[in-house]
Amino acid sequence: MITTNKEFENFIENDDDWFSDIETKVLDLEQEISDWRESRTRDVGYGSGSGSGSGSGSARRQEREREREPPETGYPPPREMLRARGQTQRGRDYGRTPAGRTPAGPTPAGRGSDRAQALIEHGRRTARRPRSRRGYKIGIAVAAGLAVLLVAAAIMLRKGPSWPPSVATVRSEITTACQNPNVASEPGQVNFACGQDTSQILWVFALLTSSNNPGYADAKTGRKGLEPITPAQGGQIAWSLNLHHAYDPFSPADSLEVAARAINNIIGGATLTGASGKPVVQPGLESKPENCARYTGSPAIVARAGFPSRCASPVTSQEGQAALVADVYQRWMPGASPVAAQNASVLFANAGDPGNPQVQAILKTLPSSGG
Repeated sequence: MITTNKEFENFIENDDDWFSDIETKVLDLEQEISDWRESRTRDVGYGSGSGSGSGSGSARRQEREREREPPETGYPPPREMLRARGQTQRGRDYGRTPAGRTPAGPTPAGRGSDRAQALIEHGRRTARRPRSRRGYKIGIAVAAGLAVLLVAAAIMLRKGPSWPPSVATVRSEITTACQNPNVASEPGQVNFACGQDTSQILWVFALLTSSNNPGYADAKTGRKGLEPITPAQGGQIAWSLNLHHAYDPFSPADSLEVAARAINNIIGGATLTGASGKPVVQPGLESKPENCARYTGSPAIVARAGFPSRCASPVTSQEGQAALVADVYQRWMPGASPVAAQNASVLFANAGDPGNPQVQAILKTLPSSGG
């Protein structure tokens, strides 16, 4: 096969020493071709100017012989002579094998001659290396990866439905209020209101009854602060919390501590000292077997003298806690409707999912829910 221009260019670029040798041979070739043409011109001119038929015939025979045979330079004849002989520059080799057949490929001398001829005709061009397909694929993969990251970041940073800003404030205040160890019920030590997975009951109830506003005041009922009880009732509960200051219903910490103790007493019951000085047991929601069946799946209760009865199994299921929260709300908020109690249960169960359609519908019904 004849070496292509592209292979020739790469060959020159990769082997400077060989190219220098080729350039020298090309210069020699140009000089020999020039000498050969001058010699041919003189011979033809001499034959035509002699006036002798034999001389003219001899000159023509010599010219035909020159056309049949290349000059003894070791290089192929000029392109004009190749065309006259019906050959092309790259079509075949100028030598023959001993068997008289065209060689399967160019001899080393033939390759050098072809490349030298190509240099004469086309000159030297700067070789361009083909662009790597692997690099091209890597570039596409990187671009696709960046696009995926940008889309993911846009989805993650996109602002979705959320709780009112006041919820975050009340959550931090709940952390402070629940540090008081006396918020648990007495003597059963039920502490559902400040449990790690159930303390959202405090901000849910405060959101529904006072829009999480510790300065809330209801002129009709006289209720103040976050909890739905009168200041007098709150003061009585505060006494059992061992507060070292007078109860302030407008203080978020005081209000939330009183609310937590009230919720725990509603669930677990309490033992108080009666007017006669004897203990008075006040039962809680867990003191009834039918309630325990709803909350835990079992009606079994534990009864102890001087203590309110309690469910034998803890309330851990999502359905049981939701039912318990609804019952607590109706006790905690006097006169609350079953719908309001159900709303409290839905918000409690979806504390981590403010985008829930039911949650969004409830929030739209609350006054100042965005504050």
